[in-house]
Amino acid sequence: MRKRLEILLTDQEMADIRVLASRNGISDKEWARQTLHLSCSEVSMIDRETKLNVIDRAAKYNFPTTDIDQMLSEIDQSYLSDLPAIF
Repeated sequence: MRKRLEILLTDQEMADIRVLASRNGISDKEWARQTLHLSCSEVSMIDRETKLNVIDRAAKYNFPTTDIDQMLSEIDQSYLSDLPAIF
């Protein structure tokens, strides 16, 4: 279901939006929809408390780790050992 959103803009704001929309070959309404969609996707919908709880839970784990260069080298060696010998 679609809903209507009314936003009051100054003449200058509306003119700016029309210019931006025109540059992208879309209507001002489509530009507004796309911009709102993009803005919503960039902002987390998860509240601060939930994020902190997830970080606290993750910090309790003690996974083995090492230097990143060593890990990447080991990964590369594993890939190479899986390749068939061609010579």
